[in-house]
Amino acid sequence: MENIIYQGLVGVSLAMYLWLISAGLTIIFGVLRIVNFAHGSLFMVGAYLAYTFYGQMGLPFGVAIVLSLLGTGLLGFLMERLFLRRLYAVDEAYQLLLTFGFILILDDAVKIIWGGVFKIPPMPEFLDGAWNVVGRPYPIYNVFVIAVGLVVAVALWVMLEKTWWGRIARATAADREMASAIGIDVRRVFSGVFVAGSMLAALGGAIGTPVRVAAPGIGSAMIIQAFIITVIGGLGNLKGAFVSSLIVGVLSAYGTLYFPVFELFFIFVIMAVVLLVRPQGLFAR
Repeated sequence: MENIIYQGLVGVSLAMYLWLISAGLTIIFGVLRIVNFAHGSLFMVGAYLAYTFYGQMGLPFGVAIVLSLLGTGLLGFLMERLFLRRLYAVDEAYQLLLTFGFILILDDAVKIIWGGVFKIPPMPEFLDGAWNVVGRPYPIYNVFVIAVGLVVAVALWVMLEKTWWGRIARATAADREMASAIGIDVRRVFSGVFVAGSMLAALGGAIGTPVRVAAPGIGSAMIIQAFIITVIGGLGNLKGAFVSSLIVGVLSAYGTLYFPVFELFFIFVIMAVVLLVRPQGLFAR
């Protein structure tokens, strides 16, 4: 029983990384109706920027995270303003090809700037150590990651449901033509949402740097899991993304412990069953 509880907590901490990247992917699709293949690459850029500011420049960990979010947000702003904005009115296949091209560009850019060797900065001193949970040491950093994920979930709910900007974003998602007709600057909303989604992906990468390897290509692995989560929960549904992240994270943790060979198999089976029974996702309306 202790192993089950402990591994479940490990799965929850893993789920929070997945939640942060899938939350950004979800709000971008929900408002812009773009399936951003390059979203995982923004996760990777956030990880490398945090490594640079904290591991190489020696800035405080919190400052490094904030700077990595700002840097990745700026990159997302340029991607949307200079490239994606020109493709909103064309077939979705062009958008997919463009975002896939960004994956190749950013992977090569990371190799040129940081090299092809993986990077792991030291653990922040105030988050080092472990607490005793069911007789086993549970890293304090995992608790920090869970707390960040929960805070982001609450903040997103408040922002989208209780603020004027959230109402504007939801109105634009529901009917962009009507939103434009009543005076909403749809292009500005699109830019803001894409930047916010990019920063969420970067946050997942940044807080993972002390415990997860930052290496070229990690974005591709993360975007696969993020797409699985959004498919299970329902494209564009934040509640579905959060619950699906917990499902995938916990199942991955248990699969690693009990069925390491079939870990990914169970996740893809769940996605296949959801597509057969409820193709729009568990929480989609």
